[in-house]
Amino acid sequence: MNDSSSKEFYTGYRPCDIMICAMSRLIDNDNTVFHGVSSHMPMIATLLAKATHAPYAVHLNIPGGVDPRVTALQKYTSAGSELTHGSVCDFPLSDVFDLSMRGGLDVAFLSGIQFDNKGNVNASVIGDYHKPKVRMPGGAGSAVLIPTVKRAVIWRTKHDKRTFVPKVDFVTTRGNIDKIVTPLCVFKMYKDELILDSIHPTSSIEEVAKNTGFDIRYIDLKYTPLPTEEEMRFLSVIDPQDYRNIEFGQK
Repeated sequence: MNDSSSKEFYTGYRPCDIMICAMSRLIDNDNTVFHGVSSHMPMIATLLAKATHAPYAVHLNIPGGVDPRVTALQKYTSAGSELTHGSVCDFPLSDVFDLSMRGGLDVAFLSGIQFDNKGNVNASVIGDYHKPKVRMPGGAGSAVLIPTVKRAVIWRTKHDKRTFVPKVDFVTTRGNIDKIVTPLCVFKMYKDELILDSIHPTSSIEEVAKNTGFDIRYIDLKYTPLPTEEEMRFLSVIDPQDYRNIEFGQK
């Protein structure tokens, strides 16, 4: 690939749209998919996948809805009761954990605060565990799901050296991480190591390296495909309020 930056040419595409489309494409038509609380981007990515290439994927969410009939998001929530409207059935959160531990959950979209190149996830503390600088909410469901789901897809709207560190301050969980999607790139796990899978056309390998706290490695590096016209058309229908961009501080 050409390592030079393509930012100037691709100014029409936003990181939030590239990230959502990248996450959506990780969902296959026969997958059972779950996203957690405060997960607007993965929720929109799941709805996008079902509207385009994966109509038969099964969508599970925090309120317990299964394939809710969501056509256009009218409220900023990924865990509200409206996400059960039109559901084909109810599936409580406790059953999602049980499904994952039995090997029946294909994809779970989760996040964290720190990640290192060994696939460790920290969602607990910044600093020493006993005298932390900041104490976070903890692993909650991710501590169960990341080790048990077939593919854990991590998403994070910040990509800097405080997020991608040489060694996490505390290992909240680790396990079946498949990809990590950020505003700059997509990482993948390869032989127990986090390596670059693709760089967004709005970024460059130099920018990724500058903002990553461990040495970046890759085998067959490529650019993340840009959103298609069809994907952008469906995104405008699914998310007319542009909630997907809120975490980037632009709404």
